[in-house]
Amino acid sequence: MNKVEARQKEIQQAEELLFAGPQALGFAKGLFQGHFVSDWVMPYPRIPAAQEAELNKSLAELRQFLDQHLDPVEIDRQADIPREVIDGLGRVGVLGATASVEYGGRGFTQMANCKLLEEIGCRCASTSVFVNAHHSIGIRALVLFGTHQQKQRWLPKLVTGEQLGAFALTEREAGSDAANVQMQARPTQDGSHFILNGEKRYITNAGIAQVLTVMARTPMPGSDKTAITAFLVTPDMPGFTILEARMPKMGIRGTATGRFSLRDVKVPKENILGPMGKGLKVALTVLDFGRTTFGACCTGAAKTCLRLATEHANTRKQFNKTLGEFDLVKKKIARIAAGTYAMEAMTTITASLIDRGLEDYMIETAMLKVFTTERLWEMINDAFQIYGGSAYFVDLPLERMLRDARINQIGEGSNEVLTSFIALVGMRGPGMEFKEIYDTVMKPSRDRMSKAWAAGMNRLGAAIRVPDVPVRSEQLRANARQLGRLIWRFNFAVNRALITYREPILDMQLVQERIADAAMDLFASTCVLSRWDAELQFARRNGDSASADHSAADLFLRQSFRRIRRFLGELTDNDDNSLFATAKSFLDKPPS
Repeated sequence: MNKVEARQKEIQQAEELLFAGPQALGFAKGLFQGHFVSDWVMPYPRIPAAQEAELNKSLAELRQFLDQHLDPVEIDRQADIPREVIDGLGRVGVLGATASVEYGGRGFTQMANCKLLEEIGCRCASTSVFVNAHHSIGIRALVLFGTHQQKQRWLPKLVTGEQLGAFALTEREAGSDAANVQMQARPTQDGSHFILNGEKRYITNAGIAQVLTVMARTPMPGSDKTAITAFLVTPDMPGFTILEARMPKMGIRGTATGRFSLRDVKVPKENILGPMGKGLKVALTVLDFGRTTFGACCTGAAKTCLRLATEHANTRKQFNKTLGEFDLVKKKIARIAAGTYAMEAMTTITASLIDRGLEDYMIETAMLKVFTTERLWEMINDAFQIYGGSAYFVDLPLERMLRDARINQIGEGSNEVLTSFIALVGMRGPGMEFKEIYDTVMKPSRDRMSKAWAAGMNRLGAAIRVPDVPVRSEQLRANARQLGRLIWRFNFAVNRALITYREPILDMQLVQERIADAAMDLFASTCVLSRWDAELQFARRNGDSASADHSAADLFLRQSFRRIRRFLGELTDNDDNSLFATAKSFLDKPPS
């Protein structure tokens, strides 16, 4: 295969993985097209009134249970979440929050579920990751893709915690590269079963789960190709072997992260989850849900950082002043507060996209995951620095939080892979329009002319029109106009990058990173503006607008707008050539 053919195959594989879903113009894709799809983000969503009372009751029960029974220090020390904690989480409804009431669940929306995960996330990362693995990705595939018979059989015990779930995708060659699953599933001669062979690793709950959603590669009928299919596998099936029940690790030590093998495991065809050969869709859909609750867990931890930092800054004295009187400490606390406000707003809006039944929110969930995990890491570092040397010792939670948070930038899709994903999927819409125009110019035809004309008018319209950001509060109009201008600048920068680099942009990860970073901040700023607008409207209706403090929202927008301008500026003013030369000089050195 020559280089051109190999390149075309890579592009085809990327499109099959990234662009197989619906191509409707959602909010994130709208940004890349130069549009502001306002109905996806405004007005700011709220928990439905019919569910709010039930959620508040559940939150109160959960807080009481966690206050009395959850000991994050002991969980970290023992590297285990006690069974009584798991049973209690089942009793208060956390382990089946979004499952249907018909099967014993709470029937909560994703927004409501995120509030539960935020509450756990502010206390113990091990427990929040365990719940996420069991519910948000473990049994979520069964909730979304299971048949009525499958749900009847498995869900009642899973939603109470009597049985636990796990999601098994990762292998030696498949992690962020989800399409590279190598575990094999071959049908028996009579077609009644599939024989599974292979190994999975880094699977949360692997050694304690009774039901595992396992991704394996199956032959496609009438073809020599294979595709990924999801199977429901139980550890009592002959040939299922736990290789490591609890792999020792740096953080989230309470989670049972394991490794297992399947050797000629016979799985009934009735255990196929979702359509045959559509396991990748099952996996990516489930990960969208997991990334949203990931954002909620990080938001909870961010709120803990803010509380710890402000408490210490107000009480610790140095040089006859409290730490909070020093400007460099104020800077850190303000940055934590602004980021926390944005993380909560982004989580709420992203969860609402799922609840409204909208399609194709993969970019938004990827943005949420990258943004919240990166910000939380910075926040913990800031809070750590405010505490100084005392934070380094194990009698304070920041040492544990630092260890626990590091996995967030790796799990459920590494941030580097998701950053490229955001840029490439976002740029595909305008890129295809430019391709339509270019192909028509190179090979004019009557059939192409109308499509090229429509594409050209669409690109021209975005180039000359600044999007309108429809806020209701007069005092936010200036911010809204500034956001609209930045979206216009972003679209212009995307267009210029596509025209300048064309197909090679698929490999230019530093360009992708700047475009994705700008897009993430545009999304975050929009969520902050939407939330701020809703809070102002609510305060005005209740006659207490003067008492509202939105300094954190204001600071976030100011800093976010500045970051966006910097990201776009660095597309043309950067040190990339020097960076590559430096890396090459060290990578090419023989090992000493």
